[in-house]
Amino acid sequence: MQIYLDYSATTPPRPEVIAKMEETMKTAWGNPSSLHTWGQTAATAMESARMEVASLINARTEESIVFTSGGTEADNLAIMGVAQQYNKPQHLIISSVEHSAVAEPARILEQRGWEITRLPVNTGARVNPLDLKEAIRPDTVLVSVIYGQSEVGTLQPIQELGRITKSRDVLFHTDAVQVAGRLPIDVQKLGVDLLSLSSHKIYGPMGVGALYVRPGVELVPLLGGGGQEGQLRSGTQAVPAIAGFGVAAALAAKEMTTETPRLRTMRDRLFDLLADCPHLTPTGDRLHRLPHHVSFILTNTRASVTGKTIVRQLNLAGIGISAGSACHSGKLSASPILLAMGYSEKQGLGGIRITLGKDTTEADIHWTAMVIKQVIERMMPQLSYAL
Repeated sequence: MQIYLDYSATTPPRPEVIAKMEETMKTAWGNPSSLHTWGQTAATAMESARMEVASLINARTEESIVFTSGGTEADNLAIMGVAQQYNKPQHLIISSVEHSAVAEPARILEQRGWEITRLPVNTGARVNPLDLKEAIRPDTVLVSVIYGQSEVGTLQPIQELGRITKSRDVLFHTDAVQVAGRLPIDVQKLGVDLLSLSSHKIYGPMGVGALYVRPGVELVPLLGGGGQEGQLRSGTQAVPAIAGFGVAAALAAKEMTTETPRLRTMRDRLFDLLADCPHLTPTGDRLHRLPHHVSFILTNTRASVTGKTIVRQLNLAGIGISAGSACHSGKLSASPILLAMGYSEKQGLGGIRITLGKDTTEADIHWTAMVIKQVIERMMPQLSYAL
């Protein structure tokens, strides 16, 4: 039995997406910047996809959807595209639980003299809007807070944070890669100026994403060249991948009303099935949470068992999940997300993430819970309440 439960890492491309990409490669292979029939056929396919992606987040026709190579580039374009407008270092605010696609550009800016405020989070990884109010300064030019935390599943109060930034005339960016296609997104209500998306998180192809840019927001492009994507992302667009992204966005929007409640029910069921496992403690906010996301830390910190150990054991059983810790130069390091939430270095090695998708069944959930219990009981027979 093979059970894939790592949908926050990537999702399998839908058959409809693959079919659209094949069709596009056969019939719309021209350069979309060309004025002749072949180029305009490609341009039409691309603009149709742009409208479908815009519709997924309720972006208006005059607002920009800039196609990128993925969520990471979209995040970098948002952060660095704002920062590079300034000759002198300014002030940037991010959360302490950002994806590395935001945290790393912030670190680079910090090395260049920028001041970076990293908002603290509670034990559920949630930002307090009052902390943002207090952190904004006269030289604050951008706030970036992740919408749905990929490792522990917590949703941030983006709409409330957006009201704060708007009242202080500060640009606001959110990484919505994990939220898109799983929860409704309305950029008009959220009050964001910039929002990042990724195709392969919503059953589209890898290698394509998008950055929503509100009218009036100026960015300096990361790439010099032909000035495609409204002068913001030079390079000939990957039209087949963009077309696939569009189909994935349209299908996600259509199916969300039924798929999201289904995922949420299975998510809660899996939490319940593992509630009596003494070696696991849930992580993240249970109320404000991605509908497909289940995460834990191993509480038996005396055992030489990490989250990656559990991932490997489940893989041997044909089940794919993920861990939050990282391996650098052969040495395992604790998850910075778990550390920011107040967990210890040892606990930060013990995170596991189980994320559900459209092919996940109730039988998958029950089988996975049973296997996890068996694996943990075998590897950590002695109870330890080190927390």
